[in-house]
Amino acid sequence: MYKILRIHNRLIVGGPSHNVTLLTAYLSPEFETRLLVGKKDPAEKDAAYIAQRLGLKPIEIAEMRRSILPFNDIIAYFKIKKIIREFKPDIVHTHASKSGAIGRLAAKSCDVPLIVHTFHGNVFHSYFNGFLTSLIIRIERFLAKKTDAIVAISDSQRKELTDVYKIAPPEKIFTIPLGFNLEKFSVDQDTKKELFRNKYGFDKNDIVVGIIGRLVPVKNHEMFLEVAALIKANSNKNIRFVIIGDGESRPLIEKKAAALNLSYSYFVTNPKVKSDVLVTSWETEIDEALAGIDIIVLTSHNEGTPVSLIEAQAAYKPVVSTNVGGIEDIVQHGETGFITEAGDTASFAQHILTLIDTPQLRDEMGKKGYENVIKRYSKQRLITDMKHLYLSFLEEKEQ
Repeated sequence: MYKILRIHNRLIVGGPSHNVTLLTAYLSPEFETRLLVGKKDPAEKDAAYIAQRLGLKPIEIAEMRRSILPFNDIIAYFKIKKIIREFKPDIVHTHASKSGAIGRLAAKSCDVPLIVHTFHGNVFHSYFNGFLTSLIIRIERFLAKKTDAIVAISDSQRKELTDVYKIAPPEKIFTIPLGFNLEKFSVDQDTKKELFRNKYGFDKNDIVVGIIGRLVPVKNHEMFLEVAALIKANSNKNIRFVIIGDGESRPLIEKKAAALNLSYSYFVTNPKVKSDVLVTSWETEIDEALAGIDIIVLTSHNEGTPVSLIEAQAAYKPVVSTNVGGIEDIVQHGETGFITEAGDTASFAQHILTLIDTPQLRDEMGKKGYENVIKRYSKQRLITDMKHLYLSFLEEKEQ
């Protein structure tokens, strides 16, 4: 049996947390896996429940935080080295940027046989200023030289890493899409829809357009609100907009809604107030939310492979998204949803209006989307692909 030490930034709501916990839970009997995670920021939604549901007890490195904190980062580095020396893993697999840097340096210093890193998106644009972005790219190129295999979660991301940012040569980067437990999103949808709409005060005949994710600048909720204003001005149907999530941008979202003459409510302080735009805060039962929403959208400036759109399609929902990151790998334009260029508010709004006015199209796209993601993003496919990657490298090293 091979040993894997899996290291991830932090367990917060999102695709990476599902990915690392599934890979920790389901790679046996060929692999024994331990999961190390950093500490989340106060404004982030804790996803420890994902690990708990799988019977996992991750080891937390409290000093490994999202921000660059040199003193804490050094402590985290030495803690990880100690764990590596005690556990003696055959593989150290890091996920995301901070844990990727600290974990790979620690693994290399301990002569771990196989070092693997997964990019869950990247921070090479729309996060930092030009100088810091350039520095991060140079650091990632340096770390890539200490890495045996790099995993991209989409073909478009792999192309970015090789051709645009030149992080590593193509032969070192492998595409392994994310995988999820998708079965729950397609069952008992009528019951779940009723539960969600009763909880948040949506009427049976409302057409609900929703966006799911952290409330941070890169998610571009301002565009979502601009789209909402255009739709309200060009339709006489009962249309409501829901933002599922929370975070630092919520006060700005409230101000933007007021500037656009959209009524706004925050469920935590004003439950069941009927408004154009409702922010629910965090919602752990995403399958219920997706059952209750008619159209799922994403307006981000930058993404990897957004879990919200995969889960939406698993729930038979059509999607509309900006064309960023790996979106084209998971949304088939005109078939399972619509894709627009980032910032093209008018086209984005028109696509949603088309779906609002054509229920049959919503149903057709929902069915095609379900077929698409069930085939490409299942848990079973993820486990098979990752086992194959590990074993191919380990067997080669043993020869």
